[in-house]
Amino acid sequence: MHTETSAPVQLASRLPQTFFGTPFVPNPCEHSLYRGLRAAVPLIDAALSKIVRLTGGYRVVCENEADQPMLDRFCETVPVGLTGQSLQTFTDSYLDSLLTFGNAVGEIILNRDTLTVEGLYNGDVTEISVAPGNSPVKRHYYRTEGGEQILLPNPELIVFSSLAPPAGSVYGISLLQGLPALSEILLRIYECIGQNYERAGNVRYAVTYHPDADGAFSRERAQEIAAAWQQGMTAAQYGEVRDFVAAGDVDIKVIGAENQLFDTNIPVRQLLEQLLAKLSIPPFLLGLSWATTERMSAQQADILTSELEYYRRQLTPVIVKIAETFMRLSGKPCQLRVEWEPINLQDETALADARLKHAQARALELQNSKEEEKHV
Repeated sequence: MHTETSAPVQLASRLPQTFFGTPFVPNPCEHSLYRGLRAAVPLIDAALSKIVRLTGGYRVVCENEADQPMLDRFCETVPVGLTGQSLQTFTDSYLDSLLTFGNAVGEIILNRDTLTVEGLYNGDVTEISVAPGNSPVKRHYYRTEGGEQILLPNPELIVFSSLAPPAGSVYGISLLQGLPALSEILLRIYECIGQNYERAGNVRYAVTYHPDADGAFSRERAQEIAAAWQQGMTAAQYGEVRDFVAAGDVDIKVIGAENQLFDTNIPVRQLLEQLLAKLSIPPFLLGLSWATTERMSAQQADILTSELEYYRRQLTPVIVKIAETFMRLSGKPCQLRVEWEPINLQDETALADARLKHAQARALELQNSKEEEKHV
C-alpha cells in the first residue's frame, strides 16, 4: 500500500520555536501588558471595541437553498460558552482577542453521543501554544497546565488565527504593539495634571495680619482673626455663607494664584494622534472634536473601511470552517460562502446624493445609446 507523505518545505526551520527557553510558549508578560493597557487608557479600549462593532454582521449562505433554514438557525442559536449565543457573538469575541493579543483561538464543541455541534467556545489564547506538525502547514496545539505542555488530541476542532505574523512565525503581532511607550507618557501627563489640581485646584488662602506700630494686643487679634476665618471656612462646607470682618491691616491671598498650570493640550493631542494612527480610527468616531475638513473625514472613513475589510478576510475562513463542520456532521455537506453586510461610514445624505448622480449618469448613457442606434 502506498502512503502519501508531505514534501518537506525547504524554507521551514527544523528547530522548534522557543520563547524564553520554553517550547512553543508565547511571552505571558506581553499579554498582561496589553490587558493592562486597555484598562488604563480608555481611548485604546474604545477604539478596539469600535473596530469589532464596525466590522459588521454577516450571513453564511449555502449553495443548497433547501438547507439554508437549518444553517441560519444554527448561526443564530448556537451556544457560545456559558452565556453567549450565535455565531456572531463568537466571532466578535474572537476578533477582540485577535486585535488585542495578535492571536485568537476557539473550539467547536461536539456532542459525543449524537456527533453534532453542541456549541462554540472562545479560548484564552494566553493558555494555548502552537507548534508545526509533520509539515509547516499542519499545526499541533498545546494547553499549559502546571507548567507543562499538554498536546490537544483533536486539532481539527480548533480554530486559530494570527494577525500579520512575521515570515516563518506561528504567532501574530498585536495591534497594540508599540503603544505601551506612548501610553506611559500619556498616563504620566494625566497623573501630573491630577497632582497639580490636588495642590493648586483645592484653593488655600494665606491670611496675613499686619499689626499696628505699637503691637499692642497683636497676638490676641491674630488668634481672633484665625478663629473667625476657620469658622467661615467650616460653615462654607455645609453651604452656609458667612462674611469675614476684620479690624486693622489684614491681607488675604490665594496660595499659588500667581503660578499658571502647564498647558497640556498640545502634548496630549500629539500622543493621541500617534495612538490613533496605529489603531487606524478616525478621531471623530471616538468623540474627539478636532478641526477637520469634510474631504479629510471622507478619506479617513475610506481608510478605515479598508482596515475593516482586512479583518473580515481574517474572520471569513474561521466562519466557513465552523459552518462546514456543522453541515458535514448534519449529513448536509455543501459549498458555503460568507456574505458581509456593506460597511457604511458615510453620511446617509451623501450616499443618497451619490446614488442619484449614478442613476442620472446611467440614464444619460442609455439615452445616448438609443440615439446612436437610431442613427445606425
